[in-house]
Amino acid sequence: MIARLLRSAPPRAVALLAGLFFALLLAPLALDRYLLSVFVLVFWFAYVGQAWNVMMGFAGLLSLGHALYVGLGAYVAAALFVRYGVGPWAGLWLSALLSVAAGAAIGWLGFRFRIEGVYFSLLTIAFAEVARVGFDHLGWTGGAAGLFLPVSAGGAGEWWNLRGGPLFFYYVALAMAAGAFVLCAALRHSRLGYRWLAVREDAEAARALGVDVFRARMAAVVVSAALTSLGGVFYAFYYNNLFPGQVFDMSRSIEMILGPIVGGIGTLFGPVLGAFILTPLGEILIAATNALGLNAPGTKAVFYGVCLMIIVILAPNGLWPALKKRLGIPEADA
Repeated sequence: MIARLLRSAPPRAVALLAGLFFALLLAPLALDRYLLSVFVLVFWFAYVGQAWNVMMGFAGLLSLGHALYVGLGAYVAAALFVRYGVGPWAGLWLSALLSVAAGAAIGWLGFRFRIEGVYFSLLTIAFAEVARVGFDHLGWTGGAAGLFLPVSAGGAGEWWNLRGGPLFFYYVALAMAAGAFVLCAALRHSRLGYRWLAVREDAEAARALGVDVFRARMAAVVVSAALTSLGGVFYAFYYNNLFPGQVFDMSRSIEMILGPIVGGIGTLFGPVLGAFILTPLGEILIAATNALGLNAPGTKAVFYGVCLMIIVILAPNGLWPALKKRLGIPEADA
């Protein structure tokens, strides 16, 4: 599959991708622990951005409650590990299954009853808010007091339990981001991907041509939910603490989708570019406000809002479509 994608891709895109990947493989040689943690966040947002992009970018379905799948993935895997000692590599399957079930329920309600556009977005927000309130009162997962994963110095090298230092999580996050990129590239150029694009452009015309719009949209929701839940598993074992008001909050969903919007919705490099721009800038802003002794909790959100307004005005389709023209990459690729 990878070989076929490389043969069909333009040489400049392949060279750019290969150069970026090998640079990131060697980057830890020149990074300290703090910068490693920043790059972990960059890769994580690139990963979940790709997962969200499957719905919005490929199939044209705007989800503003995508934190639902992050929370389900994180809480299920973490609770199984804390309560029963089930490792994350086993727990992620149940996490993905529950996220797929939640996505299927949202999709069935939305598409069966023709809930589209902004109303579908509100439906995704409603499910995320119900999950937040539910987990706030669920004692098995710690409720509002939070769920904490055990951390010990002796378990720092237990990669099978996702226990390790910044360097370990750096390479795990990099592998996830690279894997999501390759998978989304394969999906985009598959028959299912072309059905998604047809539905995104004109659902009625696609239906007239014989495309099962309901099944195509359901497939997009299910794939996106499963991928996002794996990002939730990583989130839980990286941060080692979970709070419903933090994981399921709408601000988490907005933060996840800003990268693809800034980089370019519907493109492969867009979520990656957006994550590489917004995440470091956000960290720099936090460091600057702390250094100045300013107590402004909403500064980061305001900053992201200003960035989004600038992008909408100057580059309505995102930064990557404009950048790839300068790089000489064909419009239909990447």
